[in-house]
Amino acid sequence: MLGMDVGQIIAIALLLILALSLFGSLLKSARLRNALIWVLIFGGFIFGAGGWDEISRSYFQPQATFTEARVEVPKGRDNHFRLTLQINGVDVDFLVDTGASQVVLNQADAARVGLNPDTLAYIGIAQTANGDVATAPVRLDRVVLGDISDTRVRASVNSGQMESSLLGMSYLSRFESIEIRRDMLILSH
Repeated sequence: MLGMDVGQIIAIALLLILALSLFGSLLKSARLRNALIWVLIFGGFIFGAGGWDEISRSYFQPQATFTEARVEVPKGRDNHFRLTLQINGVDVDFLVDTGASQVVLNQADAARVGLNPDTLAYIGIAQTANGDVATAPVRLDRVVLGDISDTRVRASVNSGQMESSLLGMSYLSRFESIEIRRDMLILSH
């Protein structure tokens, strides 16, 4: 079970045992009970094989809090800071990366916000930990984080494989200060 620790495996196993015992005692029909057991077994395999990372990122990732003067971003389970911004009206999850010089969209996120990665001009080069990668400069019509809204934000689309889009310094520098206190990233504006 990829990406799962022992505690998660035990919790899922206990939930399955509880569900099976509950449904087993409630269902008098052996045929219906067996069908339900098979659904739970196959669902558990699907969930364990690839769904846990996506579900945990979507539902168990600590969320940012917004005040009048700042954005507080708790460190996630993966020890990274992540923010969800609206790009052209679409929610996009970003890895906050102070080592990235600009906002970088992966190809899937670029397509979701209305850009066609196949027609972009990949004329830039980004130096990454995995080597040089071609990038296409773009402008994002509207970028929203909480009550902060920007238009015509410079960004680039990465031609390589990236798990997550990056929120780099070209956007982060709009804040007056960027501070990390233990497990909290604080963006003051």
